[in-house]
Amino acid sequence: MSTVIVPPVETPPPKGGRPPATAALVGRHGVRTVVLFVGTALAALVVAAPIIAIAGANPLDAYRALFEGSLGSQRGLAETLVATTPLLVAGLAVSVAFRGGLFNIGVEGQLVIGGLVAGTIGAQATLPPVVHVVVAMAGGAAAAAAWALIPALLKAYRGVHEVITTIMLNYVAFALSTYLVSPGGLLVSKTQPSATEKVKDTAVLPRVWAPTRLHAGIFVAGALVAVTWWFLFRTRAGYRLRMVGGNPTAARFNGIDPRRVTVQTMCLSGALAGLAGAIEVLGVHLRYFDSFSPGYGFDAIAVALLGAITPVGVAASALFFGVLRSGSVLLQARAGVSRDMITVISGLVVAFVAARVVLERRLSRKEPR
Repeated sequence: MSTVIVPPVETPPPKGGRPPATAALVGRHGVRTVVLFVGTALAALVVAAPIIAIAGANPLDAYRALFEGSLGSQRGLAETLVATTPLLVAGLAVSVAFRGGLFNIGVEGQLVIGGLVAGTIGAQATLPPVVHVVVAMAGGAAAAAAWALIPALLKAYRGVHEVITTIMLNYVAFALSTYLVSPGGLLVSKTQPSATEKVKDTAVLPRVWAPTRLHAGIFVAGALVAVTWWFLFRTRAGYRLRMVGGNPTAARFNGIDPRRVTVQTMCLSGALAGLAGAIEVLGVHLRYFDSFSPGYGFDAIAVALLGAITPVGVAASALFFGVLRSGSVLLQARAGVSRDMITVISGLVVAFVAARVVLERRLSRKEPR
């Protein structure tokens, strides 16, 4: 007769706050997360320094230019927050999928679909100002969720690995976008090639820091951090999602349907990715451009990993990558280092996170049972 191990049920905290042991555990975990975040980011910058030197530049001058270009002026800070916004929302999409035991590598394609639909609604629909923005963003999120539903169903009911299907659907999304906004396409602008018509003023996310490009999408992204944290750690649905991600067998014996939760998780991740694309289109470009994303969906994987797949950690990680992106212009202009160095640093972050995970697993095996 097989034995089923059911995870312990947390007892509710007494009136007046958390139990002391739980509070201490949360505190230690928070400190550990911060230390790992800072250590990983610094390690990536340190290892990248010899590469910058080989390229013929002074690493100190390069990093000084990087941070001055991103945080040293009003425009630099605003551009950092502009770059942080899509990375933050897309990072939440990847993080939610990870929490549910899924690797949604299709965030980039879902982001493109969300931006395309939001841009089309913004350009063609006629609605009141606030309603128009909300409908365009909701349309982008819904379209991306529907796009993510395909790999979700294949994973849940046919066992097809989501990495394969989401990668394939990325290419389908790129091709569909190119077809629709190429000359002769159904959505192409009459004046702007490879783009839709400009979105109407009623669908534009307003600028919040004149004369910079910072728009209200930064507040939407911040609200999504709070909502995602509340959903994951304060709701039954979030608990089911995390339980299926941690142990699908235990979840099944506790009355949770892993297939249903898998579909819900992937669709939620896709909706967040679609919101990232919609916010970028309605707040920055003001029309949908083919290939408008420089790879936010792929960078979001590094953002989620560096942020320890927690909403607050993802926010900090997105800001770090936003600094890299916005500072890369001055990095190239003043230090003579190619902007592609940012991609190298991003890759080093992923490599260090992966090495950290492997090291932790090996150390845990050596601990006495």
